[in-house]
Amino acid sequence: MKNLEPKQVFAIFEQITHVPRPSKHEEKISQWLVDFAAGHGIECVRDEALNVIMRVPATPGYEQHEGVILQAHMDMVCEKNGDVKHDFMVDPIETYIDGDWLKARGTTLGGDDGIGMAMCLAAITDNTLAHPAIECLFTVDEETGLTGAFKLKNGYLHGKRLINLDSEDDGQIFIGCAGGIDTLAKMHYQQVALPADQWFAAHVCVNGLTGGHSGDDINKGRANANKIIVEFLQQLYNETDLYIATIEGGNLRNAIAREAESLIVVPFAYKEQLRISFNHYSAQVEERFGAVEKDMHLELESEAVPSNVIEPDKARKLIDSLCECPHGMIAMSADMPGLVETSTNLASVKMKQDDKGLYIEINTSQRSSVEAEKHRIKDAVEAALTKACDEVTHGDGYPGWKPNVNSQLMEVTRAAYKHLFAEEPQVLAIHAGLECGLFLEKYPYLDMVSIGPQMFGVHSPQERLSISSTQRCWAWLCEVLKNL
Repeated sequence: MKNLEPKQVFAIFEQITHVPRPSKHEEKISQWLVDFAAGHGIECVRDEALNVIMRVPATPGYEQHEGVILQAHMDMVCEKNGDVKHDFMVDPIETYIDGDWLKARGTTLGGDDGIGMAMCLAAITDNTLAHPAIECLFTVDEETGLTGAFKLKNGYLHGKRLINLDSEDDGQIFIGCAGGIDTLAKMHYQQVALPADQWFAAHVCVNGLTGGHSGDDINKGRANANKIIVEFLQQLYNETDLYIATIEGGNLRNAIAREAESLIVVPFAYKEQLRISFNHYSAQVEERFGAVEKDMHLELESEAVPSNVIEPDKARKLIDSLCECPHGMIAMSADMPGLVETSTNLASVKMKQDDKGLYIEINTSQRSSVEAEKHRIKDAVEAALTKACDEVTHGDGYPGWKPNVNSQLMEVTRAAYKHLFAEEPQVLAIHAGLECGLFLEKYPYLDMVSIGPQMFGVHSPQERLSISSTQRCWAWLCEVLKNL
């Protein structure tokens, strides 16, 4: 990245890609930030949650201007392709340039929100940049619980204006976001032996899906690997005796499931019909998603017959429950055209074990810009999952960020973009969750906007960052700081 412009931004981002920073494991990146501040003589504090705040004074002529907070989160979504060997706790991200795009080899890039961090740090170390007093706030665990924002205490921040650098759309100013709540369900089960008979076992797999962000991408018609697998298994239940030995799919709660698999057992006499049914189902899936999922791949391969399977009654209830569990866009906003109002993501199905024994864990994530609808869809998810699961719990959730159409900071940000690029930026709300709603709870006087360079495929190994858009966003941020 050494030859990319803006040099100061990409030089810092390159350093960040070498520091492990999975969600809930931000110790190394937090310490790296503390060391960065010390190396540049910047005032720095770190709180109990490992959030880091840096402060620099105003440049000459800006001493009487109201200060501003620049904010980004430290953690990254750690997703990789199944054939890639990469340890996110140790290994640096392997990046490469493809035309205008900065990408990673088989893993997430971490541009969300590493590039936001890099812009914050570049702003406070660029001696040529004119600006009022700046506070940089770097939070932990934004991706899996907003933990840093939740644990940020009153009194830490001094500014009354905040620019969040965690958006992924060029030329867009976000002034609102959805609230969300996660659901975790468990189905404990016993393994049982197959009845004495002739059996045929097969491994069913779906991979190559696009996946993506469960907020930003939920309305783009992308397939969910978990849904594809369970809908096929439900079809088989209606055709023959079916036993399930394993079933797993998806990974993170805020990523649309890209891969899923199951080891199934059917009567040997059904062997040929199984292939026919699978081919018919694959054709139906291709018809539904082929225009969107160009690299989708469904496989059915014979396997050795397992000695044990999930107890049949519970397995059937699980499949029916997962088929009934809602997934995808539920409603569009009536207040803001083009904005998804409510959605839910059937994120992951995992086989695990605890002190109670074997269990299957299901994770879902609900979002809505309407608080009542967020809870309504959460209740619908719970109603479906309780038909199979003995435990269903919900997280604390997080609030939405209600748009302030009279925001002074928004007007400055809008005018700066128009001055630089001779066109109006879009002013929008986003269906994804941002930390701004939680900041507003603790600091209700904050005037906030969210901006960022163009990224696609975030939360998946297809994540890519536009180099030219990063140049524009950096120029935009500098212009906003100069004009505040």
